[in-house]
Amino acid sequence: MDHLSFKTQSVNKANANKGWVVVDASVAPLGRVASQIANILRGKHKPSFTPNSDCGDSVIVINADKLRVTGKKMTEKIYISHSGYPGGQKRKTMREVMEKSSTRVIEHAVRGMLPHNRLGREQFRSLFVYEGAEHPHAAQQPVEANLNKL
Repeated sequence: MDHLSFKTQSVNKANANKGWVVVDASVAPLGRVASQIANILRGKHKPSFTPNSDCGDSVIVINADKLRVTGKKMTEKIYISHSGYPGGQKRKTMREVMEKSSTRVIEHAVRGMLPHNRLGREQFRSLFVYEGAEHPHAAQQPVEANLNKL
């Protein structure tokens, strides 16, 4: 056998085999769901993973309103934002954020697990979070992901 027959393939935008995956957010706690979503967005579940390119799949998250958290996170976890003006710091508990939009909690958790550069921002654009069980991406023929087997 020729020793040059097995060459390492570097994946780029042109030859990335990107697909669509549906994840149910109600099957596991927030951190476990978010870490699996981040791995799928990065493409770490594929044998052709390349760390410097966007080779991950697009992820559709459903049932964000049925998200589970453990402990006292609903009352003690605080999301901090700042308007940029003096005294413009705002604090909200997880319960307040979930009442307004439960998709923000998942998006915030996944964004923190992606790289903090332009590649991470590009990968984050492939995340679609919906509160109910319905989503408008049926035309992409997404595959159901079982988080227990990943």
